[in-house]
Amino acid sequence: MKLPGLIDPHVHMREPGAAHKEDWDSGTAAALAGGFTAVLAMPNTSPPVTGAETLDLALQAAGKKARCDYAQYLGAGPQIPDGLDDLARRSAGLKMYLDQTYGPLRLDEMTLWMAHFERWPHDRPIVAHAESRTLAAVILLAGLYDRPVHLAHVSLKEEILLIRKAKERGLKVTCEVAPHHLLLSTEDLPHLGQGRGEVRPRLASPEDRKALWENLAYIDCFATDHAPHTAAEKDSENPPPGFPGLETALPLLLSAVHEGRLSLEDVVLRMHTNPRQIFGLPEQPDTWIEVDEEAEWEIRGQEMLSRSAWTPFEGWKVRGRVQRVVLRGQEVYRDGQVLAPPGYGRNLRDDLAI
Repeated sequence: MKLPGLIDPHVHMREPGAAHKEDWDSGTAAALAGGFTAVLAMPNTSPPVTGAETLDLALQAAGKKARCDYAQYLGAGPQIPDGLDDLARRSAGLKMYLDQTYGPLRLDEMTLWMAHFERWPHDRPIVAHAESRTLAAVILLAGLYDRPVHLAHVSLKEEILLIRKAKERGLKVTCEVAPHHLLLSTEDLPHLGQGRGEVRPRLASPEDRKALWENLAYIDCFATDHAPHTAAEKDSENPPPGFPGLETALPLLLSAVHEGRLSLEDVVLRMHTNPRQIFGLPEQPDTWIEVDEEAEWEIRGQEMLSRSAWTPFEGWKVRGRVQRVVLRGQEVYRDGQVLAPPGYGRNLRDDLAI
């Protein structure tokens, strides 16, 4: 089965600052193994990507190491950086952390939100990490400023119902859901254990999970929120939140297709068509993936290319496996082997440069 190259609008590459968890080399190798030919990287690195200097630092690392195509988000901070129009042109979009997060980028004051809504170029994406009442507040700003806002990793019933109402009223709101929020819940925490169950947003109730499936029509994207940490870190006394996801997302969702919970068109729409449209990404010519839709296999973290080497889906039996990936006419992955060299990936925002 041949599918278009997948796009993940929400990954954490951990470089600079924590390359032992993941870097642009290992992370984009994992992306290709999962069928992703483009990834958009979040800015909560160390140091966080909030201005020209740190954006250059992240893009230099990506330029040398990335094996698939990419773009890098800029993080919204307490100060509006100089040269904002140029930064917007060069970045995947503006990421606003408005709720609990792991890092220094949380914006507590709504006046800061308003300043970014006013100054960020209207034709460039804004992505918000917002939960519950904070999500309601940022939807209000989307309406007040009449500009699109993309809501990251929606997990709760109240959130998807609010997004549904906003869409029905014509507000310019889009959203994404991670496979772990579609497939896991608080019922899985005893099996996962305290550390390996830590994620933000937290795993929600079975009722919340059910609401996501019931409102699938209002979910624009499936995004992995690939947030790798080592197994030792997850098993420590102070486990950081986050799950790896690049290599498991497609087989998990294809398994849902086999079960009749999704259609193949649902997957392509939310993992290719909509991300490209929402984030204004260029076409990747001569790019596709080949999937053995009948392949049955068991997910094992130690077999993955991500440096995390673990997964909350350990031991899950899935159906559907990436066999081959072609990016810009070049075979970059085949049967478990990454063939693209480091640096083969292109900056998608360079392609859009005037």
